[in-house]
Amino acid sequence: MKTSVPPSSTHPSGDKRLKILDATIKRHQYQQDALIEILHRASELFGYLELDLLRYISHSLKLPPSRVYGVATFYHLFSLAPKGVHNCVVCTGTACYVKGSTAILTNVEQFTQIHAGETTANGQISLMTARCLGACGIAPAVVFDGAILGNQTPESVCEKVGEWWQNGTK
Repeated sequence: MKTSVPPSSTHPSGDKRLKILDATIKRHQYQQDALIEILHRASELFGYLELDLLRYISHSLKLPPSRVYGVATFYHLFSLAPKGVHNCVVCTGTACYVKGSTAILTNVEQFTQIHAGETTANGQISLMTARCLGACGIAPAVVFDGAILGNQTPESVCEKVGEWWQNGTK
């Protein structure tokens, strides 16, 4: 009697996420011009794009690693480092800038003791900037964990981040 082994639900590396990523790459027929879609899927699966993952994608699509890295670093949607549990994105577009986003950013940086693009040492809060959120009518705008709030002040933003801090993030 012949026994059949069910197909593995994991990648040879043991990581199920890589198997899902492989399926995405295959669905795009290994097309190099699907790079952004594949990076987006990898980012969803892993939370960020570490260098080994970029090399893996580069190898799979037969692209130079520099091209994959260049695309991953060009778009602010992609992160090369783990993001925090909570994310604060300060808009630095023209309308927000004119209405005080630099003061907001400065105060949040002082409060969290990190700079834009960084995550607190405990991995709880990430601070980022965006060139424009498209919410100019409610400038200055800030995104808290995906929710856009307008007409923000340095005090209101630090108050919100302070709530995260008090809920066990310090």
